[in-house]
Amino acid sequence: MGNLKMWYDTFSKQTVNLQVEEERIQLEEFLKRQNLALDPEVDYTIAFFENEKMVATGSLGGKILKCIAVDEEYQNMGLSAKLVTNLIHEACSRGRTHLFIYTKPENKNIFTDLGFYPIVEIPTKVILMENRPNGIKNCLNQLIKEKKDSISDISNNTSTGAVVVNCNPFTLGHRYLIEYAASKCQILHVFVLEEDKSIFPSAIRYRLVREGVQHLDNVVVHQGKDYIISEATFPSYFIKEYQDIVETHAKLDLEIFKSYIAPSLEIQKRFVGEEPCCKVTAAYNSVMQEILPAHGIEVQIIPRLRDEGMPISASRVRELVGEGKLSEVKKLVPNHTYEFLLSVEAEVIIQQIQANHKKY
Repeated sequence: MGNLKMWYDTFSKQTVNLQVEEERIQLEEFLKRQNLALDPEVDYTIAFFENEKMVATGSLGGKILKCIAVDEEYQNMGLSAKLVTNLIHEACSRGRTHLFIYTKPENKNIFTDLGFYPIVEIPTKVILMENRPNGIKNCLNQLIKEKKDSISDISNNTSTGAVVVNCNPFTLGHRYLIEYAASKCQILHVFVLEEDKSIFPSAIRYRLVREGVQHLDNVVVHQGKDYIISEATFPSYFIKEYQDIVETHAKLDLEIFKSYIAPSLEIQKRFVGEEPCCKVTAAYNSVMQEILPAHGIEVQIIPRLRDEGMPISASRVRELVGEGKLSEVKKLVPNHTYEFLLSVEAEVIIQQIQANHKKY
């Protein structure tokens, strides 16, 4: 133990400033040697050095611990524990206490020993873990409560469906999909992706969806929580091939849905809009059709609502906003979405969309 302590005392810990090119390149090269890439969604990074040689690193991106790596020569020296402890402390100082990690399945025991609990695993690809033993159970209890609070008459053998949407922003296409799905089951659960990776903040997207479906008395709208994983938040730094990234993300998200969410809410159907434009979403839908029916969950793909032959989409709305053509947006969105776009509250969002549009 004494020798190990002396060995450990030779390491120095430093915060890595990714805005400094030299530091970022050093980190990227270290990760590359560990067969990893630097995840773009990182807001804090630390590293351990022996003299000036980087020997271990870890990062934090929102609630997720990322890019944790220890040089092979320096493994089994407690550096993983030191990295994770530091990242947890930093996250807590930022008010983030419920943390997650996506890692390779062979690292499961390392993070179990560090206080993380497995949620789901895609063999040979990825395992998702969290630092709360009852995290997902508490989430499911909240979803069940929201269902009971929203739907008063719940009988046995009720036909129950689900829709997962981002709604960036809420369009007539989203309303059409939800109305159709609600007409095909007695209870429809609508999950709105919660993370703030979209130009319209999650609270606003959730509000616009609720306002847009308030005429449907069999619909329960949920904020997506941490267990509805979008491609925007799925870390891919440990997977090399793009197609593999897309399929692994889909499998992980659907594994959570079919193992936890669907059984808890007795969901038998999943409704999705067809995807003629986005290859990532189209690939997700394809994987969904393979996985869910095998577990007793029917998948229905609904043709997109169209305007003048073009699919109505949130991306088309954002494009028109970026071009300053708000009057053309009116025919693509419900009145309450259009009124929001005209409001003072939306001014900053519109300015951001138009600024981004000018870049291209």
